[in-house]
Amino acid sequence: MKKFMNSADDFLKESLQGFGAAHQDIVNCHYDPNFITRATPTKEGKVALISGGGSGHEPMHGGLVGYGMLDAACPGFVFSSPTPDQMLAAAEKVDSGAGVLFIVKNYSGDVMNFQMAAEMMQGPNESVLTNDDVAVEDSSFTTGRRGVAATVVVEKIVGSLAEHGGSLQECKALGDKVNKNSGSMGVAFSSCTVPAAGKPNFDIGDDEMEFGVGIHGEPGRRRDKMKSAQEITNELLEAINEDLKPEANEEILLFVNGMGGTPLTELYLIYDNAKNMLDKKNIKISRSLVGNYCTSLEMQGASITLTKLDEELLKHWDSSVHTAAMRWGV
Repeated sequence: MKKFMNSADDFLKESLQGFGAAHQDIVNCHYDPNFITRATPTKEGKVALISGGGSGHEPMHGGLVGYGMLDAACPGFVFSSPTPDQMLAAAEKVDSGAGVLFIVKNYSGDVMNFQMAAEMMQGPNESVLTNDDVAVEDSSFTTGRRGVAATVVVEKIVGSLAEHGGSLQECKALGDKVNKNSGSMGVAFSSCTVPAAGKPNFDIGDDEMEFGVGIHGEPGRRRDKMKSAQEITNELLEAINEDLKPEANEEILLFVNGMGGTPLTELYLIYDNAKNMLDKKNIKISRSLVGNYCTSLEMQGASITLTKLDEELLKHWDSSVHTAAMRWGV
């Protein structure tokens, strides 16, 4: 194993310290328990958005804390759920009187711990559960579909509504709508190595790929031989389209996400291949996002997310955002 690391025990804390120091104009990092908040306190009367999950998926979620998105994020150890005390501490820190909305990816540990934190909270709170991965219905980590890259889209769009005065119930309803309007699927060419484990999560041949892989390296639909980029892209989109069923001339967001080890050159190639297929189906790409946003350490691979858009979602996608990982309009 080759990693920039001093010790596995200090890996997360040192990374958080570096993140906080590099972006001190945007975030504050808190320790024991670990959580990240905006450098500027949540304004009075604003719904506070909190997300989190195991570390290793950066910049999700800490890199999405800031104006127009999250108020706080809770990082667990690598690929391990954050604990209820982290979530409760974060919620108490950012709650400004309008309630707290938890945005939770559908993984058993995340769901259980966020539910416990919600039950311990004194003030009003709601949750949005993301489950956009169309690859499999159940996995070793979940009951039902996994929550993956569309979580970024949920956080951006709901973050805008919260920033502009939306109520707790309005923010939850919009989050559920974005999740319902989204579908994702990924593919991996290599495994990744959790620092504490010291060895790859799974073995995969040089001429193989895991089609429908999860963001922790969970098995997908099948292990397959390598194919051309266009063939892979077509298969991913066919699976998403079959589930999401976008109509001809319907507007969509096309989000090509890297898993951590894939160059941007290849991600843009995937985008071009996806655009070719969507153009043939007369599906209108109105908004785009390309880059590493929901990663899996150093895994070589990528995912595609489609989100069906309407005027409401377009407005909140386009609104100003300023975080460590995503910023425009300000």
